[in-house]
Amino acid sequence: MEIKKIKETCLYITDLERSRQFYNGKLGLLVIGEVKDRHIFFRAGESVLLCFLPEASRKGGTLPPHFGTGQLHLAFEVSREEYSSWKSKIEKAGIPVEQEYDWGRGFLSLYFRDPDQHLLEVVMEGMWEKD
Repeated sequence: MEIKKIKETCLYITDLERSRQFYNGKLGLLVIGEVKDRHIFFRAGESVLLCFLPEASRKGGTLPPHFGTGQLHLAFEVSREEYSSWKSKIEKAGIPVEQEYDWGRGFLSLYFRDPDQHLLEVVMEGMWEKD
């Protein structure tokens, strides 16, 4: 048996509209779900980025409670051909690139922050593929 992939990941945020403006408005991720004063969900390729207000998701209800604090990290995978375009898009959106890193073997990635200071990364496709 083998897990195929992580289907969704979650960030805990402080402002739904600010996160919408960042992830949808600046990065272009499609909004696929939203509950007022609770969460907003975005399509990221074949994955889903869940953004929850921790004080709301902490209460539980239909699903088990969950919450968190602090600066989390996630990476968006892009094709090698589109990497430079993504870097330009981020810079043109006024989002500072904190660091660009050369992982060797021709793989680059760049790091930047969302409005809640989560560390986001754009990484070239294939970097973590199985041998």
